[in-house]
Amino acid sequence: MAQTVAECLTAGMDSVTLINSINTDASAESKVEGMTQAEINVMVQKNVDHLEIILAYDGTDDLPNITGSSSSKKTDCTNAITTGKAYISANS
Repeated sequence: MAQTVAECLTAGMDSVTLINSINTDASAESKVEGMTQAEINVMVQKNVDHLEIILAYDGTDDLPNITGSSSSKKTDCTNAITTGKAYISANS
């Protein structure tokens, strides 16, 4: 059974949380402990990519129609993409 819009966006919230946590204070984020800045940037980029893929779901190929959704989680994902890209740019 295909995932619903809500299920996909809820899964995306893990990426939102991680991006926002790293942006706020990477040194306090346990998932990046011991990583170089370059490695942290790769992690942030992978999460940005994940969110961009989810937000592109348009209801075809057994995927939910997230592009047509008005969920507040969609807005959170969009904001996290912007935050993640800005973080990488500022820390490259």
